[in-house]
Amino acid sequence: MMTLAPTHGRLALDGIFWRRLAAAGAGHGPPWFVRWAPPVIGVAIAMAMPDARRRIADQLERARGHVGKIRAAFDVAATFANFASTLTEVLSAGSKNWRTPAATVHLRNGHDDVVASEGAAILVTAHTAGWESIAALLANKRRAPVFVVMQRERDALARDLNDSIRRTQGGLRIVHAGEDPLASLPLLRHLRDGGVVALQIDRIPAGMSVRPVTLFGKASAIPEGPLRLARLTGAPIVPVFSQRTGYRRYAIHVYGPVRVARHADDDAIDAAAQQLADALSSFVSAHPTQWFAFAG
Repeated sequence: MMTLAPTHGRLALDGIFWRRLAAAGAGHGPPWFVRWAPPVIGVAIAMAMPDARRRIADQLERARGHVGKIRAAFDVAATFANFASTLTEVLSAGSKNWRTPAATVHLRNGHDDVVASEGAAILVTAHTAGWESIAALLANKRRAPVFVVMQRERDALARDLNDSIRRTQGGLRIVHAGEDPLASLPLLRHLRDGGVVALQIDRIPAGMSVRPVTLFGKASAIPEGPLRLARLTGAPIVPVFSQRTGYRRYAIHVYGPVRVARHADDDAIDAAAQQLADALSSFVSAHPTQWFAFAG
């Protein structure tokens, strides 16, 4: 997505100018605008950015298989509309337009609700609609901070703006992957104290260690970080993905925990990595227009 607009300076698509503009509309616009305008804006962005549109079309076909041209076009438009709506709701945090989202938890295969559970947990999620609400919901339910590990954005001002908005949701502490070789130490301490750490597995920053997996029937990879943390702390890895079901309404899908023994060998770690990839594949295949894979 970064090749679709200026890639340097204040007018970069991921830069501070557009981020402030979006935050201003979400936080200060009239309620009707916050609710009804984002899907229209999202579709307009899709029409104006053919490279991004093609990238999302490719990802949709990868996730749910080939469909006809009309269905494919509808799914691309729905993805951009979902993205714009979700982003607006997130950016309204701390403003007059903020409303706490309603969330319904769906337990896959009868597994325990990680929201209501106690003890350390490593949540793995993806860039899906409302993924940030998962961490905020957990922090509020458990009344303890949730460490959210994210890829550092290029624009420091845009990053700081987003992080400050996320923190207003309560209980979130942002850790940027790759900033500091010692950045994992607070995560380890937090887990050993019974805390929760949330990480995304559908994007891999440059230089990050990975594990090979099969995703949507093709060779791929996921970050190794969650598996390392699980091996060092004994905390279970819980795949959790979110789906936007309406205005400020989300469904949270909780999959079965994946455990990595402290003395796990490479084969066992690879098997655990594949379990995480299978959970991601299962969710995205069922809800392809909720996955914002703009980065490819």
